[in-house]
Amino acid sequence: MEITLIRHGRSAQIENHRMNSKEYKKWVEAYNHLGIVEGESCSKDAIEKGATSSILLTSDLRRAIESARTLNPSAKIQSDPLFREMELPMPDINFPGVRLRPNTWAVLLRLLWIWGYSQGCESYSEAKYRAKRASLKLTSFAKEHQHAVLIGHGFFNLYIAKELQKSGWTGKRRTGSKHWNAVTYTI
Repeated sequence: MEITLIRHGRSAQIENHRMNSKEYKKWVEAYNHLGIVEGESCSKDAIEKGATSSILLTSDLRRAIESARTLNPSAKIQSDPLFREMELPMPDINFPGVRLRPNTWAVLLRLLWIWGYSQGCESYSEAKYRAKRASLKLTSFAKEHQHAVLIGHGFFNLYIAKELQKSGWTGKRRTGSKHWNAVTYTI
């Protein structure tokens, strides 16, 4: 049996200027509603695994669904919010004079989230539990179909991989953070 975790293609949200926390919140909303950059090349592994699967699993976010269609337009796509990215907390206040690029906001808020700050989103422990549930769902799907392919999200795929490895699946320890990165686990 195999489970392949693929990170979605690069988002069409390309703004990368410095912004305050309120602007970053709007940036994240746009990121979650936009699809992917058209015409971008996929990794060889993602193409190989996606093209050979008749059913592709995705989160319910547009960038994951469009990535699945890009990999295999004829595959049946099963979307599930269970596979969504681990959310970032969004502070309700604006920090005067603090203007950061989106990636810097993401790193800062991710660290705060891991340390316990979860304003307006699931907690770190809740997200880890959701990753465990996702790994069980993928395992069940792989038992039924011999192979499960998930087009998901970088951070959440990493935690799914950790859960798969705890359950005896073998593969790379890290899933990689590049768009279209594909990692396969076997048991």
